[in-house]
Amino acid sequence: MSTEGSTVVIDRSEAGVSVRTPRFSVQVIEGPDEGRCVDAEAGQLTIGTADGVHLRLSDPTVSRFHAELVATADGIVLRDLDSTNGTRLVGVRLGEVVLTRAAEFRVGKSKLRLELANKHALVEASEASRFGAMIGGSPAMRQIYRLLERAAPTTAPVLITGESGTGKELAARAVHDKSGRKDEVFEIVDCGGLPPTLIESELFGHTRGAFTNAHQDRVGAFQRADGGTLFLDELGELPLELQPKLLRALGEGEVRQIGSHHTQRVDVRVVAATNRDLRREVNKGTFRADLYYRLAVIQVPMPALRERLEDLPMLVPALLDRIAEDRGVNVHIEPDQALFDSLAGHAWPGNVRELRNYLEHLVVLQVAPTLTASGASAPSADTLSCFNDLPLRIAKTQLIEQFERQYIRRLLDEGQGNVAEAARRAGVDRGTLFRTLRRYKMKVDR
Repeated sequence: MSTEGSTVVIDRSEAGVSVRTPRFSVQVIEGPDEGRCVDAEAGQLTIGTADGVHLRLSDPTVSRFHAELVATADGIVLRDLDSTNGTRLVGVRLGEVVLTRAAEFRVGKSKLRLELANKHALVEASEASRFGAMIGGSPAMRQIYRLLERAAPTTAPVLITGESGTGKELAARAVHDKSGRKDEVFEIVDCGGLPPTLIESELFGHTRGAFTNAHQDRVGAFQRADGGTLFLDELGELPLELQPKLLRALGEGEVRQIGSHHTQRVDVRVVAATNRDLRREVNKGTFRADLYYRLAVIQVPMPALRERLEDLPMLVPALLDRIAEDRGVNVHIEPDQALFDSLAGHAWPGNVRELRNYLEHLVVLQVAPTLTASGASAPSADTLSCFNDLPLRIAKTQLIEQFERQYIRRLLDEGQGNVAEAARRAGVDRGTLFRTLRRYKMKVDR
């Protein structure tokens, strides 16, 4: 059975469900590793000098994580990973390009050749169209479900990556709920939502008198999560100076509170998430390679909504029902084809979270917001008319709240969930933005 408009195709057989992806390979045609050739795995191939990359080179001018190639519906995407010496195609240094035929390109001083095969590779996929609170039966999501199905029963660390709003926390909760630790605590630490001076205390705890204002002992997240799962959200924001301490806790299974001379054993399964590409951060020296290897035992790349628009017919009705229940609105909206066509025509930079925001507006106000060219919603004349019967003070308050919510959400989307960056763009300090987020009970989803 094929799924039109997908990057890949779903195949069903007696052996189960699999995903058919384009097959390609890369050969070194010039440089220290000349003659070496590697086939792509599951439609992806990474190039660099680091352990674990698919095509590992000995060329000293190549970065640890130099470039990657990914099969898509449009062709093979060749993407530089912020390498030091760049990836060049016909002499031009590139960030990202789509290749539809065989091509030669350079990484450092090595020359490589991309070869496309006529055959396809079959990648095992899940038969499910839901996993935990995640919804969607597209090929992209079925591959994610299969990764999570295999990861959940183990104790291996999981690194969930993807853009802001793709559902990384939902994936982390699903891993916990499907594991042997499901009856234990699921502890969350937002590494991007805490000042750097407080993150160490939040993770490992502190003793009374360890620093100014430490008036009593504090139990850290590792201790609170003992026996359960610790979800490190927005890991890419973790300060470099704290990364060795996290690495030690992961490697030795022991933590030490600030101000203490004693260690404590903990049994914690760590799941981390980030909207940053940690390989790029390793290249830039802002993230330790050894910590990356420790956490990226199982990698789960959450797809953007624009990469799985075929999930809209499943996703939209489920979100509408959930919103009506959450907001206490006794309204049932039956989405029609016109709505699906409208939604499918936008890029959704905020992904599922932005889609939910759009649908929440529709459910509560009973008027569909106008979608701008960028995919963001703006109040229409019909929307504003909904406030006509309200007293001026109340109408103004609700309109300001609606504007602030959408304004802040847009800044967070554009900054990929980085609160500090959103505050900078808004021209306010981070504390002001955090207070606004708390006032509106807005969560910085990733």
